[in-house]
Amino acid sequence: MRKSIFIAALVSLLVLSFVASAPAGDILNRILKNGELVVGTTGSQPPLNATTKDGEIIGLDADIARLIAGGMDVKVRFKSMPFAELLPALHADKVDLIISSMTMTPKRNLKVAFIGPYYISGKGMLTKTQTIATLQAADSLNNSKIKIAALKASTSQAFVEGTAPQAKLMTAKSYDEALGLLFDDKVDVLIADYPYCAFTAFRHQEKGLVAGQSRLTFEPLGIAVKEDTLLINWLSNYMKMLEGSGQLSMLNDRWFKSASWIKNLK
Repeated sequence: MRKSIFIAALVSLLVLSFVASAPAGDILNRILKNGELVVGTTGSQPPLNATTKDGEIIGLDADIARLIAGGMDVKVRFKSMPFAELLPALHADKVDLIISSMTMTPKRNLKVAFIGPYYISGKGMLTKTQTIATLQAADSLNNSKIKIAALKASTSQAFVEGTAPQAKLMTAKSYDEALGLLFDDKVDVLIADYPYCAFTAFRHQEKGLVAGQSRLTFEPLGIAVKEDTLLINWLSNYMKMLEGSGQLSMLNDRWFKSASWIKNLK
């Protein structure tokens, strides 16, 4: 009996050892074999990612994705979807990476690996001039009379739920949908990534939009990927190279200090 138990335990240990020592690089090998890197993004979070009138995905996220694909000597293909669908798509192997203004939260990091940060973001407020005077601080949002829009399954939603539980929260599938709620006066405030708030206020000045003057949170953005040690190692080293060479800084300048690309948006 003891011998049988010992043999069973030994077999289990060998199986676990085999699984643990299985060759790394399955996802990377799939990318190289297919000759294509599939990147999940919303395509609606400018200036990090956006969609042009011609349907092209542009922005800081898109440029990073194209450089990564170039470094692998493969093509890049973007899959646009609502933000809440990105992580499920990654887990289902529908995309190889997520590069979509995604904050590297501890909760997300329990389920996926992150490479980064490639940009430091934070929450911002977007509202109209007639209400901005009463909304200069995050705690002023915690009012049952305030209606707030936020992206579904985002850190913006979590921020509102934690900071302003008394406010009425309306979640949206995309920034475009959330912005429509603000335009139609169905909400008083849109909580979103600070770069988006600043960009949108600049783009729609004629509609009286005003962005808060400072970030409300600290949010490091990263590239999400499933566990593949070789791919994670490659991406980490490649991003360090982009940062060390100054390319990442130049990309930041291109998307955050220039407005020439705005005319191409749909």
